Formats: sequence, C-alpha cells, structure tokens
Amino acid sequence: MMDASPVEILISAMLVIGGVFALVGSWGLARMPSLMTRLHGPTKVTTLGVGSCLIASMIYFPAIQGTYSAHELLITLFLFLTAPITANMIAKAHLHRQGRAIDPNPMDDIAEGLPDTGVGSGWSTFEGRRDDQADPSR
Repeated sequence: MMDASPVEILISAMLVIGGVFALVGSWGLARMPSLMTRLHGPTKVTTLGVGSCLIASMIYFPAIQGTYSAHELLITLFLFLTAPITANMIAKAHLHRQGRAIDPNPMDDIAEGLPDTGVGSGWSTFEGRRDDQADPSR
C-alpha cells in the first residue's frame, strides 16, 4: 500500500473543499425563495468552490506533472471579475422589471415596495441626482 504525499493530500483537500462549496452554492441557488436571495449561491459560494478547484490545479501541475501554466490564473481572474458584475446586472434587471413591481414573496421582507425612483431621488440603481438638484444642506 502506497502512502500519499503531503502534496497529494493538499490537492485532495482543496478538491473536496471546492466540491463542498459548489454543492452548497448550487443548493442555495435551487432552494432560496426569491431571485435576489438566489444570487448569493452562484456568485459567492460557488465562486469559492471553483477557486478551490483552481488552486488544486495550480498545485497539481507543477508538483506532480512538472509543468507550469497560466491557464488557472487567467480563469481565476476572469471568474472573479465577471461573477460580481453579472450578479449586479441581474439584480438591476430584476429591480427594473415591470417598472417598480416586486415579487410577491413575503420572504423578501419588502412590504412597502421599492424606494421612490423619481428625478433627484439619488437611488443609484435607477436615476442619480443631477448636479442642479443637489441638496443645499449638504
């Protein structure tokens, strides 16, 4: 029976951790009650899961195969740049959908609806405050 080297144990641990994160993120995507809460699964937890698998790959190839590659770093950079931007755009599209209508889901805990989005409201996902309408008390 062969003993596993510390590098192999580290790689295996990173793959298991990545798998657990990806499983929890996917479960959150499937089980959360509304779109706004479902965004957290794929954008945060699953990103950590893929990141752990990429770290395992970055350790495996130089330590076991003896080759170096920048592919994992490029994938990580692309993933960490696009996941938050995508989540932000999905959230904005959700807020703009059907005017100011909201999903009738009591789990969202937004009873009054969305904030006022009239001109000069300053709410960043709709219209920003124009300079000529700035609050003089500031």
